[in-house]
Amino acid sequence: MQPDFTKSPDQLVPAIIQDSRTGKVLMLGYMNAEAFRKTQEEKRVSFFSRSKKRIWTKGEESGNFLAVDEIKLDCDQDTLLIRVTPAGPVCHTGSDTCWQEPNRGNDFLAKLEAIIRERKNNPADNSYTSSLFKKGINKVAQKVGEEAVELVIEAKDSNADLFKNEAADLLYHYLVLLAAKDFSLGEIVSVLEERHGESL
Repeated sequence: MQPDFTKSPDQLVPAIIQDSRTGKVLMLGYMNAEAFRKTQEEKRVSFFSRSKKRIWTKGEESGNFLAVDEIKLDCDQDTLLIRVTPAGPVCHTGSDTCWQEPNRGNDFLAKLEAIIRERKNNPADNSYTSSLFKKGINKVAQKVGEEAVELVIEAKDSNADLFKNEAADLLYHYLVLLAAKDFSLGEIVSVLEERHGESL
């Protein structure tokens, strides 16, 4: 994959930065061939600053680096889409995105995942989620097992409300376990997508 830098008089191509987990567009920057090569090699997004006329790595001052998950090139070979995992707020103003909006997906599970990650990264004293992370991976995994057993028990009865509540408990604790292992629900969905059509 090689962008066509010759299409622009300044030898730059736009790079759209998107969060891999939430799907939110975080920012837009520009790359020359050197910035693109550096991004590929270091797996961290670097740009070419049009004002300072130099290469810069996003997060070099703030520590909020953009870890590269995937790089895609458009059909004209002159625009990049880079899917990333951000280490913190992306905008220099402190906002999650350069459009001043929270970096959360449009569905509730994505919002819940974001809240769980926030509780992991910034523990709160009165948070049940934070207390689970504090107890360690063994306790988190144990809770998933307990909730799974409780769901199985409720499945044998005919109380719809109890069954739905136990299913919700299991799903929540499963998301906590994924976060504890530094995985996202999207990564698990990708595994399911790869399996689709094979034996389902």
